[in-house]
Amino acid sequence: MMLKEMQKLPEAVQLIEKASMMYLENGTPDTAAMALERAGKLIENVDPEKAVQLYQQTANVFENEERLRQAVELLGKASRLLVRGRRFDEAALSIQKEKNIYKEIENYPTCYKKTIAQVLVHLHRSDYVAAERCVRESYSIPGFSGSEDCAALEQLLEGYDQQDQDQVSEVCNSPLFKYMDNDYAKLGLSLVVPGGGIKKKSAAPQAKSEGATAPATEEDEDEYAGGLC
Repeated sequence: MMLKEMQKLPEAVQLIEKASMMYLENGTPDTAAMALERAGKLIENVDPEKAVQLYQQTANVFENEERLRQAVELLGKASRLLVRGRRFDEAALSIQKEKNIYKEIENYPTCYKKTIAQVLVHLHRSDYVAAERCVRESYSIPGFSGSEDCAALEQLLEGYDQQDQDQVSEVCNSPLFKYMDNDYAKLGLSLVVPGGGIKKKSAAPQAKSEGATAPATEEDEDEYAGGLC
């Protein structure tokens, strides 16, 4: 605590980690977990990567004690920090672990929300196949297939696959997505389909009289001569 007052946070965290190991060795895992979580909060704004590690360690302690609700709460903190740092590969794994625990404790509605988070992370990784697999695997979760979450995700994936930015934006601006945890809501609002969502204009039908259409054709060519952007 004195190191904290002196703004020597890395050194403070180092001592807290050492204390937590001693608590574990002494058979007081609850106190060890509390110490690790405190260290994570202390260092979060200075060193998010270290905070992720500490939250994951805390989750492991709780999980070993079969306190799954506390474990999944800490995993959630780690996942959000990973997303904030755009470490999407690690975030996808962390969210999957959250989802597995929520499924184990039969908190199915939260599983649906974690599926949305997973899909957004995978699409930001430009991995449509993994995003689609997440939704497909979630059909086994009771109640998912008839939920608004499932319907929204199917619509999102369809829009992304068809490079329809309007459809993707409509889904991501819906209350279901906007009122998620802030880090995931931001992922939705910043999601751009492949190609930037610019659809190719369909060719205009040719008129019977070539003379009447010639000037219009030249205008079209001039308008798009430099490309769409």
